Amino acid sequence: HLCCSRVALTPARVTGSASVRHERRTRTTRRRVSTPKASMTDSQTVLHGLELDEERFVGLLRNLIGEVEHLQNTGVGSAYVPQEDLAIKHCLEVLAPHRKENGGPLEIEHVTYTEGRGNLIIKYPGTGTAEDVLSFVGSHLDVVPANPDAWDVDPFSLTVDGDKLFGRGTTDCLGHVALLTTLFSQLAELKPALKTSLTCVFIASEEASGPGIGVDGLVAEGRLTHCKPGPVVWVDCADSQPCIGTAGAITWHLTANGHRFHSGLPHKGINAIELAMEATSRIQEKFYASFPPCEKEAEYKFITSSTMKPTQVKCAPGGLNQIPPDATVSGDIRLTPFYDVDALKACIEAEVAAINADIEALPTRGPCSKYVIQPPGGGDPIVGNIKLVWGDHLLTGIACDLTSPAFRLMCDAIEEVKGKAEPYSLTGSLPLVHEMQAEGFDIQLIGFGSMAVYHADNEYCSLSDMKDAAKILSRLIAKFG
Repeated sequence: HLCCSRVALTPARVTGSASVRHERRTRTTRRRVSTPKASMTDSQTVLHGLELDEERFVGLLRNLIGEVEHLQNTGVGSAYVPQEDLAIKHCLEVLAPHRKENGGPLEIEHVTYTEGRGNLIIKYPGTGTAEDVLSFVGSHLDVVPANPDAWDVDPFSLTVDGDKLFGRGTTDCLGHVALLTTLFSQLAELKPALKTSLTCVFIASEEASGPGIGVDGLVAEGRLTHCKPGPVVWVDCADSQPCIGTAGAITWHLTANGHRFHSGLPHKGINAIELAMEATSRIQEKFYASFPPCEKEAEYKFITSSTMKPTQVKCAPGGLNQIPPDATVSGDIRLTPFYDVDALKACIEAEVAAINADIEALPTRGPCSKYVIQPPGGGDPIVGNIKLVWGDHLLTGIACDLTSPAFRLMCDAIEEVKGKAEPYSLTGSLPLVHEMQAEGFDIQLIGFGSMAVYHADNEYCSLSDMKDAAKILSRLIAKFG
């Protein structure tokens, strides 16, 4: 298996994705075969001819973007706590005529763990066994905040400019919500006879912390267990190509403690900023020596290797004529999925301990810079030190199973519609997918917005890309039968 090799490195450890299950993949591989056009069933012919209902899609997307001001998310207890049920309301309006209780084929569950913050599960039942399942999960109902002053258009309403549809969430991820809602409503109208049961899940609380509110709550409660025998297509990426790998994201804070003194007498102080800079530099050197580029990253077409870098600096308040007594450098680590997060933490923590054990081994800045001060009258020396604290933000990377038939069939469908399938990996991070893969789900990643405007001002998606997306997904469904 491409995701299962384990290669010992010193001092770090390269690992694969431990959750790939050979037995399930082998069983599924025997069942999944691509269907030549000459032998297509009536239902497969219908699916190959499916065209996105533009009016329905744009109308729904307009309603969803109209709720965006109340879908912004910076985390529970923060300035922006979304009310995802506002988006679900519009999806349910589109799907209402096709619900089972209204004579349609769709089975729909609105699952809520926190008031106003629901998830939506949509099922199109097939005639096969419990093994015959295909799921579309991950399209989320919350968005990152938008500053209207930085936009050329109103981020809280849909602006149509030719092929471009502007508004916060059009690419990430309300465009996908509108796409899949429209697609399932069209499936309910066309009623193709499928062996494979289809599930679509829209989730709450993807953009910021909210434990137990979104897909983690659904998995914990067993509401997605029926998806496990088949592939789960996570629809929350971009550029209409398979994303086969993402990186882990680990935040860190390194505080240097020095000794405040007058800047005119620098030999009597320990400059915490200089200490923090030198310590950060040494820790970075250790990181890059321990977690270098590896062959798997090239195989998975990662754009960059693992990185550790500072992104913010702050120090104790004081005058410009004072040596600062403490300074904190903060940053993040992007770790490709072939390295172990626990091994990373152990490596960095050991280096911090080594620095503190011999603080004077760090380079100084000029003849008066020092990290240990001997009091002139004797007594214990004043010794600078550093302290590492890991941040709350921890995401683990994922390497998709390239032997999965779902990956091959998804590439086939993309090639049929786009002319070429070009899988890629990047050191961006997705929440929740590693945890689901670890639970035994066959996670495959794709999305149809624009990577160029992900979380950016003037976010947009292309109508033509979404029309192609409907063709790709319907052809993928046809291939599963």
